[in-house]
Amino acid sequence: MSLTIDLSDRTALVTGSSQGIGATIARALHRAGARVVVNHPGGPASRDADSVRDELESARAGSTMAIEANVADPSAVEAMMRRVADDWGGLDILVNNAGILRDRSILKMTPEEWRSVLDVDLGGVFFGCKYGLPILRDGGAIVSIGSLAARMGFHGQSNYAAAKAGVHALTRVLARECSRRSIRVNAVAPGVIDTPMMAQVSEPARAELARSIALGRLGRPEEVAQAVVFLCSPLASYINGCVLEVDGGYLG
Repeated sequence: MSLTIDLSDRTALVTGSSQGIGATIARALHRAGARVVVNHPGGPASRDADSVRDELESARAGSTMAIEANVADPSAVEAMMRRVADDWGGLDILVNNAGILRDRSILKMTPEEWRSVLDVDLGGVFFGCKYGLPILRDGGAIVSIGSLAARMGFHGQSNYAAAKAGVHALTRVLARECSRRSIRVNAVAPGVIDTPMMAQVSEPARAELARSIALGRLGRPEEVAQAVVFLCSPLASYINGCVLEVDGGYLG
């Protein structure tokens, strides 16, 4: 028996989807048939977002648009949601993916480094949901990207771990608040994923990380994206308020 995920009647928005895991999620949703809004914060990311948009448009015309909005800015997020409602009538899927890293030990971390990560990684999820819910159709889905760091508390990631733990908690609250509209709210918590950022890590360090994972390897962005698509699909119709760890069995 084969199972097919068909999102051809759905409209999705993925924050921070100009590159990395976000772009992979946007591509996966698009392959499943959804129309996709590619969000980016502006600046150099604009070029990457346009490239993702053009790639998806070449596969299916009229199925993609790119919108600039810094998710830490509530007015920008609100304006983005208004544009989606005006141009495409609303949303069925919201993926809160945008995030940044500013790793440093607590003693060395500046107040700006603390605030910037909380503003984007947690505040961005709050604003995305606050202004996305009014245009999200009943029966829709919200998936936010958390992190294994929320549970493990890796060295130098007090800001990131705190923000992602907040995302996990916010997910559970929203699952209750959105239940009367049959909107499911879940999170995906990736482990160590082989992204361009990880490519900068030395081979010995990567090998050490792999030894900490039951499957013996780093994860792939596509494996995170597949989990997101599943949670957005009818196959996950009774999954709500869940934090799904996609970490290959991280043993620490």
